[in-house]
Amino acid sequence: MSKTIEFYFDFGSPTAFLAHMRLQQLSKQYDCQVEYRPMLLGGIFKATSNTSPIAIPAKGEYMLVHDLPRFAKRYQVELKFNPHFPINTLYLMRAAIAAQKLKCFAQYVDCVYQAIWQQEKNMGDMDVVNSTLLEAGLDAKALIELSQSDEVKAELIAATEQAAERKIFGAPTMFLEGEMFFGQDRLDFVEELLAKA
Repeated sequence: MSKTIEFYFDFGSPTAFLAHMRLQQLSKQYDCQVEYRPMLLGGIFKATSNTSPIAIPAKGEYMLVHDLPRFAKRYQVELKFNPHFPINTLYLMRAAIAAQKLKCFAQYVDCVYQAIWQQEKNMGDMDVVNSTLLEAGLDAKALIELSQSDEVKAELIAATEQAAERKIFGAPTMFLEGEMFFGQDRLDFVEELLAKA
């Protein structure tokens, strides 16, 4: 029986990008599905009084110089630190909800993650977002228009509130078989559960 991994994410997190890449590998290796759950990380931080690791200079430097490159090498994926970081992902996360409705979610997620964490684009600039989506063959106009609707705005707020209610305090967060796993560096435990199945 196929297992489902719930994946709570925000494009602005490099660790969520690594988790996205690793979860794609695991879904091919094991009989499992990855269910993407967009949320706004800033809203989660506010609700839980948490803050980005980058707010602590020594920790931020350690992650960027040592930790993230190690995991990128382990997963055999390209990761570049975006010079525009931190990027305001509000519009990108709203568009993720819109992409679900327009049935182009997987393509949209790959496009945005690659643009931020491999192509070093300023995806906080809507002109850059528009051109990037078009280059990927996505309907940029439809995605951006729908992302600005009251319905989609309300859905992202609700999704973020529901994430906080599940005791989520950061990204990435995964759920598998009722267990919560925070951080891409905990995916070894997720893989252990998948392997047992």
